[in-house]
Amino acid sequence: MAGTRQDGRVERGNRTRQLVLARAAAVASVEGLEGLSLGRLATDLRLSKSGVFALFGSKEELQLATVRAAVAMYDEHVVRPTRGTPAGLGRVRQLCASWIAYSQDRVFPGGCFFYAALAEFDAREGAVHDALAAAQAGWFSFVERRIEEARALGEIRDDCDAAQLAFEIIAFLELANGDSVLRGSSESYTRAWRAILGRLRAVAVDPSSLPADA
Repeated sequence: MAGTRQDGRVERGNRTRQLVLARAAAVASVEGLEGLSLGRLATDLRLSKSGVFALFGSKEELQLATVRAAVAMYDEHVVRPTRGTPAGLGRVRQLCASWIAYSQDRVFPGGCFFYAALAEFDAREGAVHDALAAAQAGWFSFVERRIEEARALGEIRDDCDAAQLAFEIIAFLELANGDSVLRGSSESYTRAWRAILGRLRAVAVDPSSLPADA
């Protein structure tokens, strides 16, 4: 019986932690990671302040846990759908489409969580900066590998600089996100998609395998 009660407390604690982190990620996407406070989250979620404080030992710990939660949500909405598409140009296109849907559908109310958080912490030092930098590096590497896969399959020209193309694709996506949040318009996503297709056609062995326009 004691073990059952303990398991129940652990399960409730995990559910509460997930609830708090989902709210924290949503708030941080709009107000920044520095805008987070345990008291505010407890109030927002109508939870016991002492219970929420027991889950996180410090504001930095809360921020780091929020970044990890955002990474998991990003993986769910952007990375996993891409893995279900066969390797090649189709997979590169899918990762772009998944990213645009993630931003446009406002998985985070402030747009891309990482676009906002990186702008907040890029010039700082410390554990939160390092966690965000690692997440960004992982995303760049993921995109680059998908391009290299397409090149290995003979769908992208051998002289394509995969790292450069990954940089350009991500730049188009991030600008679309920022412009959409700023202006409340979806036009930037159409422009980004058109620009990305143009770059992919420029490096494709068979440009006709790609749509002519967005």
